[in-house]
Amino acid sequence: MSLKLAAEMTFWLSVAALSYTYAGYPLLLLTMSRLRQREVRRAAFEPVISVIVTAYNEERDLTAKLENTLALDYPRELFEIIVASDCSTDRTDEIAQAFADRGVRLARQPQRLGKTAAQNMAVAEARGEIIVFSDATSLYEPDVLRVMMPSFADPTVGCVAGRLIYVDPAESRVGRGARSYWNYETFLKRHESSVCSLIGASGCLYAVRRSAYVPLYHEACSDFVIATKMVEQNLRAVYEPRAVCTEETNRQADKELKMRVRVIAQTFTDLWRHRAMMNPFRSGFYAVQLLSHKVMRYAVPFFLIAIMVTSGVLAQYSTLYFVVLVSQLACYLGALGAWLLERAGVHSRMLALPQYFVLSNLAALIACYQFLRGERYAHWETNRESVATPRATPTIAPHEVR
Repeated sequence: MSLKLAAEMTFWLSVAALSYTYAGYPLLLLTMSRLRQREVRRAAFEPVISVIVTAYNEERDLTAKLENTLALDYPRELFEIIVASDCSTDRTDEIAQAFADRGVRLARQPQRLGKTAAQNMAVAEARGEIIVFSDATSLYEPDVLRVMMPSFADPTVGCVAGRLIYVDPAESRVGRGARSYWNYETFLKRHESSVCSLIGASGCLYAVRRSAYVPLYHEACSDFVIATKMVEQNLRAVYEPRAVCTEETNRQADKELKMRVRVIAQTFTDLWRHRAMMNPFRSGFYAVQLLSHKVMRYAVPFFLIAIMVTSGVLAQYSTLYFVVLVSQLACYLGALGAWLLERAGVHSRMLALPQYFVLSNLAALIACYQFLRGERYAHWETNRESVATPRATPTIAPHEVR
């Protein structure tokens, strides 16, 4: 086989894989949701709920978070609030204890073991039939519990995930890129839920049946693997877009990159531990979802590298390959330019998408390297602005909730 033929085969196979990942899979979901939609049998349901707010050094946001949670539209005698502190070293524990007279309980880990371990500890102490998991940085719309609980009237539902809306008062490029990425993810969630089951939830808002919760290993990405744990029990995780929470995006590329590397590295561990679930003969269409949404997505950097190398080899033979090569270089140079402008304090909306596209795929590449080296994450660090920086209170426009 000649070098030219090998390069052409590699190029087109990589293009096909990339096209399936970003366009073919969403089209498959859209088609499947119209052919075999699974309804959720919702009915009135008002169980006792435990809201678990996991926190590590969240003194900036915890007061607002607890006030927001206490104001939820649900009978106060039917829900409890537990702050699961992963050995916080700031005023997080003190703030939680200040709400004790309003029914907030502090559960502090004796040693720092990470977010998932803190959640396990808090669930063991929870009294609710339904456990709602939350982050200290997210704020809920008042009706979230009201709109999530009816789905649990369906005995096949083990987990209900709400809708996260990212807000960015600073209108940063990273924030704009994150919102665009999340809009795409929201489309996938909606249709995965209607076809089979979610493959993951937003960590800031999801609810689980206490009877179906399985204590997770410490390095697990809990909001991702929880859906697989439901499917293993012949249950499903469903999406409830009317249950809305908001959270500020990262505004700096280095912080967003660090966060995404950690999450993806944890997801690699979860996928490897649950690799049997990627067998369609065992888990049916859920296996297709895992392979398409996660494995193929995290393989995109390798498809891009293959396209870059082969288009470079083939550019001398065809204008098409030359245009593809130049287009890729322009995208990567645009991302580099956005990063340099960010460091200089200059904003440019036009470069938001190429910057975030490159950032997310660079994160997948770094996470893959760390996973193969055996590096594992359990601890997490607060990744928002410092306590000296006041947090803007986000508002949701009516057209955003749909």
